[in-house]
Amino acid sequence: MNGFAYLRPDSLQEAVEAYAAHPGARYLAGGTNLVDLMKLGVERPAVLIDVGRLPLDAVEELPDGALRAGATVRNSDLAADPRVRDRYPALSQALLAGASGQLRNAATTGGNLLQRTRCPYFQDLSKPCNKREPGTGCGALEGVHRDHAVLGRSDHCIATHPSDMAVALAALDAEVELYGLDGARRLPVADFHRLPGEHPERDTEIRPGEIITGVLLPAATAGLPSAYRKARDRASYAFALASVAVVLRLADGVIQQVGLAFGGLAHKPWRARRAEEALRGAAPTPAALERAVDLELAEARPLRDNAFKVPLARNLALDVLDRLTPAHAVA
Repeated sequence: MNGFAYLRPDSLQEAVEAYAAHPGARYLAGGTNLVDLMKLGVERPAVLIDVGRLPLDAVEELPDGALRAGATVRNSDLAADPRVRDRYPALSQALLAGASGQLRNAATTGGNLLQRTRCPYFQDLSKPCNKREPGTGCGALEGVHRDHAVLGRSDHCIATHPSDMAVALAALDAEVELYGLDGARRLPVADFHRLPGEHPERDTEIRPGEIITGVLLPAATAGLPSAYRKARDRASYAFALASVAVVLRLADGVIQQVGLAFGGLAHKPWRARRAEEALRGAAPTPAALERAVDLELAEARPLRDNAFKVPLARNLALDVLDRLTPAHAVA
């Protein structure tokens, strides 16, 4: 491992000022992804700024009924929080599906959102990778790409985003809170991560030096039926081949509100806007659910070895939608 300096600021302001003063710095909290990448040589920060002890480790009830999870809340604590389990079950399910208990005890809310792809070409310094080293090419395009993207990919990068938590947050209309030298701001989680385009080295819309301070779970989706389901090669904490999070509200026999997001299919959690538009106002019949999901997945561009992801994602989505639809609501 390369040498680096280590700083432990006492406040958010100290943290962002330290980042600005040290080009090549990285924020450190749980370190479950960053430290691995440092060992591989993918990340070589000159300075680590430890924000794990800043007062960002609480799950707070807000006056409007929303919940705010601080950036350093551990994944295990967020999954086990009774308010999360009761009001946002898809989030708890996604966190529990995402990693072993040991990793969940260390990983943080902010770090989960910022984790980088597990594409083997990104992690192997001997292979070409535009995400790791822009302009070198994408080795996965003609190489091993069974696990790679079928939605939103570009010729520059076909990697997928690994977070389970982010998929559930996207479907739940959560927001990510950020703080930097220019002050505080919020972004929808669904818009926080980027598609690769011509700049796959940029994973998110975070600005240089900004730090995630928390995630806001809105009152509007609190208490609605929601669920997360994931397909993987083994049952014990593998990354998703495909996953889906759904939240919906039924009234008068039709779908009034719906959030649907896929994981494992794209460079970011994929919010299924076409499917949602088709479902709003529709009776949740099998035919209507199939039409909506097929409309979304018609945009898929599978490669040689990953076309199986399209029917896999379709079946996952239909299963979760069916489970969230009471039998008496179907005409």
